Amino acid sequence: MGLNIPFNIIIAYALGLIALYLIGWLLLVPLKIILKFIVNGLIGGVVLFILNYVGKLIGVTIAINPVTALIVGFLGIPGIILILLLQFIL
Repeated sequence: MGLNIPFNIIIAYALGLIALYLIGWLLLVPLKIILKFIVNGLIGGVVLFILNYVGKLIGVTIAINPVTALIVGFLGIPGIILILLLQFIL
């Protein structure tokens, strides 16, 4: 009293599950990258806000926009130095 399921149906289900897993994984990976950009941008914005708050005393301010926030978020202190150098050069 077996189930008598053909072998090709079992293979089709297995391949369908593998394809579903791969599609889900491919959709999840870019989302992680986007979230990393958002988190780094927010951290960079907070650092620039603190730098501008303290920098008012010595006359150093940096505009807070998405580009500068991402640069500071990804590069950290070298990013702040880079933006300051670009500000004084330009």
